[in-house]
Amino acid sequence: MPFPRSSGILLHPTSFPGRYGIGDLGLEAYKFVDFLARSGQQLWQILPLGPTGFGNSPYMCFSAMAGNPLLISPDVLKDQGLLSEDDLRDIPDFPLDHIDFEQVIAWKIPVLRKACENFKHKASPMQQKEFEGFCRGKANWLEDYTLFMALLDTQGTTTWTEWPEELRKRKPEVLEHWRLQLTDEIFFHKFLQFEFFRQWSELKLYANEQNIQIIGDIPIYVAHNSADVWAHPENFMLDPETGEATEVAGVPPDYFSATGQLWGNPIYNWNYLQSTRFHWWVRRVRENLAHADLIRIDHFRGLESYWSVPAGEETAINGKWVKAPGYALFETIREELGTLPIIAEDLGYIDQAVLDLRDHFGFPGMKILHFAFGSDANNAYLPFNVVPNSVIYTGTHDNNTTIGWYYHDASDYERDRVQKYLGCKGPHGIAWDFIRLAMSSVAHQAIIPLQDVFNLGSDARMNTPSKADGNWDWRYRSEALTEEYSNRLREMVMIYGRYKG
Repeated sequence: MPFPRSSGILLHPTSFPGRYGIGDLGLEAYKFVDFLARSGQQLWQILPLGPTGFGNSPYMCFSAMAGNPLLISPDVLKDQGLLSEDDLRDIPDFPLDHIDFEQVIAWKIPVLRKACENFKHKASPMQQKEFEGFCRGKANWLEDYTLFMALLDTQGTTTWTEWPEELRKRKPEVLEHWRLQLTDEIFFHKFLQFEFFRQWSELKLYANEQNIQIIGDIPIYVAHNSADVWAHPENFMLDPETGEATEVAGVPPDYFSATGQLWGNPIYNWNYLQSTRFHWWVRRVRENLAHADLIRIDHFRGLESYWSVPAGEETAINGKWVKAPGYALFETIREELGTLPIIAEDLGYIDQAVLDLRDHFGFPGMKILHFAFGSDANNAYLPFNVVPNSVIYTGTHDNNTTIGWYYHDASDYERDRVQKYLGCKGPHGIAWDFIRLAMSSVAHQAIIPLQDVFNLGSDARMNTPSKADGNWDWRYRSEALTEEYSNRLREMVMIYGRYKG
């Protein structure tokens, strides 16, 4: 599909400000959309919206289809009459600039349970009808997901592979027994999904009404400890007896790690998936496009060839490249769903076969300015080498902020190249210099992390690949969305032809 010249901001909803310890889909989300509109931005890129597990990574979720209940706004629940002012009176002293996930979960889950109980007893006939319609419409993933979460809550284990064999192997009579036993807990998780998607749909509609499109994000792999793997083990390379992965995902040594990255996700059983016309993948893309206008596929190269590491390895070094049926996959998705508004995350080790797959379907790739200054004038990430059908970024959620990169990550050679490229003798305003480079490039889309708009350093970094903890917790304060930043962004989109007012 054609991607018109435009620009936008990269920000995950957990980073919104607010008094509940984590960003949510309430008032501050709407203020952010207003900021985008005032700033002449037409794109809002987010990270995956799924329910996060250990490590709080949005790329390791309990479901590829479900939403994260921690993003549900208590204030919106109060406006619906599902919470009272008293329910929201004793709020912990949450940090303002980062998320304490354990503290947030300990406070918020009981509050959400209270809202669920009130919904059971106070929901209007219209609300009940909407809830029942949602459950019917999403049953093909919701039934498995809510049972999975209820079992995780009650089995006393942290992963489904530790459940009794009859549960691991999903014996029908055992599943039915537990559905009856866990009726209330299953209802709670259904309520959470109903409310999450209700709030998200309203926010997305508000953004779309202001001509802002949302770029969603699909991680190529799913977490092993997820409803998807438990409910559909045939889709993955697993030991049929234990449910453990026999091959796991990662990438070889690269820019981010000398030993590669060992993600640990189970590898897909592509032969089986292809025999089903990629039914699970088609459903996954359909679900994501119901809640976003465009989707970025993370680690796109793994759909041409993927790095497969034998289970039990301590690093990703001893893996191997294995071909994936990318052409057949996307042809099938296009036949089923029509136009594919997909952005290919084509970073890392990329060969011509990956570029051919990307270009065959017309998917724009990604260009990162932090990667542009480590070599000579042939560097593909330099603005004058960027092709129009691409999305250019100062950096992504996996990069340092631009100020952090310049001062802490860039080599002396890179800093020298930056100064000569920009024609300046010092790093004054380096974040906004990079924003200008992105905006002025020929790339159809330019995406800027909000941290760079705010001129923030390394302490505002969202994620450090291969670092086990301390990620995904950055938040900004409401007063940071100033008119000065809005006016500067708006001026740039006007100058560089990215404004469609």
